[in-house]
Formats: sequence, structure tokens, C-alpha cells
Amino acid sequence: MMSSLVIYFSRSGENYFGGELKNIEKGNTEVVAEYIKELDGADLFKVEPANEYPADYMKCIDVAKKEQQADARPEIKETLTDISGYDTIYIGFPNWWGTLPMPMFTQLEELDFAGKIVKPFVTHEGSGFGSSLKDIAKLCGGAEIKNGLSIPGANVYDVKDTVASWIEE
Repeated sequence: MMSSLVIYFSRSGENYFGGELKNIEKGNTEVVAEYIKELDGADLFKVEPANEYPADYMKCIDVAKKEQQADARPEIKETLTDISGYDTIYIGFPNWWGTLPMPMFTQLEELDFAGKIVKPFVTHEGSGFGSSLKDIAKLCGGAEIKNGLSIPGANVYDVKDTVASWIEE
């Protein structure tokens, strides 16, 4: 039996939507991850930084940029160490400064992706995947990386059918 897992990073609280800051109870990437769980029966693993990012959006993106410039590997609350029981791994994240948030690097570098199918998805405000697909190819050595799904954050509540079609690809 095929089994799948969603490894994702998502941020609730103050976020940027279509030119303005809004507070959201659930991060956009988490909304999509839950669709995948519902549609594909996938298990979920949320990557969470050991030290929370600032609630203030502008401060958060400043911290995120500094982490990226330092090529940091921020400590995470819980580390997934074994994905051997899964065939398909969905990797979901918001686009932060053109790629995955650095805690995703911390997590993904711990895993053996040899022989896995990887299906990346990103939520963004117009920047799509940026350079993240190149980073995923490096982080997920030995995996077969499938077409990714790029979703504008403001649209996450309207894309369930799109997610369902992408899962079937």
C-alpha cells in the first residue's frame, strides 16, 4: 500500500496578503497540507522552529532574511528522523526570500530521500517557487521530484480541486 507524508512549514498570525498585512489563524501552507491529508490520506509533520519567529510580520521576515544570508540551520522543536515507511513525500512551505524557510533545510537534511517521490508545493504572494526547486533537488538527493504546485496565499481556500488534480498527477 502506498503511503504518503506531508512535511511542511506554515506560519499563522500576521501575514502579507495582496499588498496588506492580515492576521490569520491558520497558515496558508497548513491549509493546503490539510487538503492533502483529507484527499490522499497523508500523514502530516509540521516543522516548527525551537525559537518562534517574531509575531510582527516585518520583524519575522527580517529574521528570516538574516538566517538565509547566514545559511543558518535553526533548531527545530521536533526532528523527523525516518521516512522509510513512506513512498511519496509532499514538501510544503511559504516562499521566504525566494526559497524554503531555513527550518525546512534543518529538517530535510536529516532525511534519506533515496527512491522516494517528492511533490513540492509552495504558497506565495506572487513569487512562485523562486529558487526553491533547486534547493529541494539538493536536499532530497536520490528522490524523483515531480511537478510542484504553486499557490498564491490569498487563494488557499479556493484551490481544493486544484490540489486534488495535482495529487493525481
